[in-house]
Amino acid sequence: MPCPRLRGQENAEDVHISVFEGKERIFPMKYAGILWVAAVMMLLAGCVERKLTIVTEPENAVVWLNDEEIGTTPVTVDFKWYGDYRVRIEKSGYAIINTHQNLKPPLYDYFPIDFFAQHIWPGRIVDTYTWNYTMEPYQAPNSEELIQAARTARATFQQEINDAQLQIQKEQGKK
Repeated sequence: MPCPRLRGQENAEDVHISVFEGKERIFPMKYAGILWVAAVMMLLAGCVERKLTIVTEPENAVVWLNDEEIGTTPVTVDFKWYGDYRVRIEKSGYAIINTHQNLKPPLYDYFPIDFFAQHIWPGRIVDTYTWNYTMEPYQAPNSEELIQAARTARATFQQEINDAQLQIQKEQGKK
């Protein structure tokens, strides 16, 4: 049984598409080109690869990124988001490095450009960053300096405790 034509499409070439069981719809060929272009764009859709490399001097230091061990330097990892990262680097005989590093997104990763870069752009974008750290040899603290720092800290904490106790007494006196 031939499919009925819609008004105004008597001369158009049509494609019959079965959408639901037993029901056919007419799809005009003039839209097939648009669908073809959309399908090709989806197949050629680009992607964005994000890579972070951490290098230390000396090499073979263990690296943690946001409290997750990622390997020994030089190390390259994929990352999914930009922003603040906690970095911890350790190597025997060297001072531990504890720091924060900020990854700022490139222009093509801001809305609405990010949609085109990640889904429409036909190529592959590789976004790479390299962080370099120089590790210093570990030096044991001088015992006199350590004792003096402890005394200073104790005096500071004792003063804060005394101030807090005075504040509590004032609050209790108001009641």
